[in-house]
Formats: sequence, structure tokens, C-alpha cells
Amino acid sequence: MVNLVIQGSDIATPDLKALAKLAQASGIERISATAFRLCDARPAAEVAPYCARAMLDHAYVPAGRRLSDYGLAVMDMDSTLITIECIDEIADMQGIKPEVAAITAAAMRGEIDYAESLRQRVQLLAGMKVSAFERVYTERLALTAGAESMLRAMRAAGICTLLVSGGFSFFTTRLKARLGLDAACSNEPEVIDGCLTGRLLGDIVDGAGKANALTRMRDELGIARTQVIGIGDGANDLPFLAEAGVSIAFHAKPSVRAAATHCLDHVGLEGVIALFE
Repeated sequence: MVNLVIQGSDIATPDLKALAKLAQASGIERISATAFRLCDARPAAEVAPYCARAMLDHAYVPAGRRLSDYGLAVMDMDSTLITIECIDEIADMQGIKPEVAAITAAAMRGEIDYAESLRQRVQLLAGMKVSAFERVYTERLALTAGAESMLRAMRAAGICTLLVSGGFSFFTTRLKARLGLDAACSNEPEVIDGCLTGRLLGDIVDGAGKANALTRMRDELGIARTQVIGIGDGANDLPFLAEAGVSIAFHAKPSVRAAATHCLDHVGLEGVIALFE
């Protein structure tokens, strides 16, 4: 049996009833203030365009799929777990945000190789004081709505959490400690005398690097691919999302939306939990 989960910031009763009729659902269950489950639903082509017009998220999910059935959740950092792109905000401190943000956006759309895009952006930051990282963390970094409630639910279900980022370890290390994440994987910029050199240390964590981090932790836990949840938004997330049993495109680029199991565009990260029972 399959259920249809409908989510949105303002779900009107007439919309729920109309969607239940389209999907021939046997009933409607309230999950939360922003989520409802249409029970025993039938796939219907009309559901997607209806939800798009009503600014609602929809997902067909197997009935009885429990969060506790999963052992690992892997998530991207920038524009997923947090609301900003850290490197763009660092560049803003240097007055070069437009140049850096343009490269970031192209990389997220998959138009240029991620590793090369990161090298280009880091080179533009050469000479900048690393103290700018602390300013970005304290003044501009904000958690995405629903992030903490999602992580609480995952911990309660016994799920290990891994943060994978093409960004910098300065931020992932702090978020790991702040949020009680189990592991994090990201890039390390070279710093000499308190300033960025414009170079990176070690292997670049790009799309393949994120996928490798997932498979390593999955193997360490001794769980199957089907027991992994992946959450991301950009083209460099596609490799690790492909390694997850359930992949969630969160306010994502079109290429990610097309490849993911589910898409969330109108709710926060609390919407991830509503996809499970």
C-alpha cells in the first residue's frame, strides 16, 4: 500500500479533499500542522500539477515505512542544513561576492566541474584573513527551519548522521559539535600567518568525495544502501544521493529534483520526518 504525503505552510481543507479524490485515497490523517497523509492512495498524473499550483509538496511513500528502519542520514551543509552558501558570504567580506557567487551557482547547476569551481573561488580569496570565517559563522550562518527537530527525530530513531560539504571544515566542525552530528567531511583551505593562501590542503571533497564518505560510513555501520537517507540540493550532491535508499531534493536544482526519490520545496527540514512513520 502507498500513501500520499502532502506538505505545505498553509494547506487548505478544500485542497486536501481535492487531492484525496484525485488519488482515490481511503482517508486523510494529520501528521503535523504542515503535513497530512492521504491513505491508500493511487498514483494520479493530476496530483503533481495540482500541488504545484497550490504550492504544496507531495510524495508517494510506502505505507509503514518507519524512520527507525534506517541507520544513516547524510546531508549537505550549504543551502541544505544551513540557509547560506558560506564561501559566498566569506567573499562578501572581501567585496567580491558577485564573482564568487556566480561560480558557486554554476557549479550547483552542474555547469562546471565542482573541484575546479572550488579552486577558482578559493584563489579569489587569497590574502583574506581567516577571521572572516568566524564573522560569517556568528553573524550570518543560520540553521534551516526544521533542522533541529529533524535531527532530534533522527537521534531518537537511532540514526547516525553525517554532514558532507564541498565547503570548509571551519564550519562543518562547529556544526558537528553544535548539533551533535556523528561525523563530518569537508575541505581544508591552506592558512599561513592567519591569511588564506588561495590553495586547498589534501583531496578535494567534491561530488565523488561526498559519495565516498557515505559509503565508508555505511560500511562501518554494516548497513545496506536501502537503509540510508540522503538530503541535498546541488549537482555535486548527486553522487551521494545515488548511494542512498531514499534521496531527498531539498529546495534543489532541477537536475537534483529529477534524480531524487522525493522533493521538498515548500517546507523546512521537518518535512523530511513526515515522509516516514
